[in-house]
Order: sequence, then C-alpha cells, then structure tokens
Amino acid sequence: MKEALSLPSAWRALLAEKLVESLEFDVDEKLQTLWVGEAKKRRDEIRSGMVQPIPGEEGLARVRELLEP
Repeated sequence: MKEALSLPSAWRALLAEKLVESLEFDVDEKLQTLWVGEAKKRRDEIRSGMVQPIPGEEGLARVRELLEP
C-alpha cells in the first residue's frame, strides 16, 4: 500500500480505476441498456439546446436545499 501511495497521482488514479473494475459484479443487461438510453437522451437534450446544463456544485446545492427540513 505504501508503494502504491507513492506513485504519481495519474498512476494512482489508473490503479484505483482498475481496482474498482476488479470489484464489479455481473451487470444486469436490461438495466444497463436503460441507463445508456437515458444518458443518450440527456446528451441529445443538451446538444439540441432543449435543456441547459448547470455546474455540478450548483446542482448539488439545489438538491441540498430540497432535502433540508
């Protein structure tokens, strides 16, 4: 672990990605197809100008506001 932590950040990121991939379980193909379809739909809405994206921090702030009691 000490050796892995001493790697340059780009290498640590790649190592982390590969470690996470090694933990992934069987994927429900139907669910995967649905998520890919949803992602493409949202991409197309942004590309067409139908919706305007907002920065992630702004989106999280809006969600936090909605969740506050």
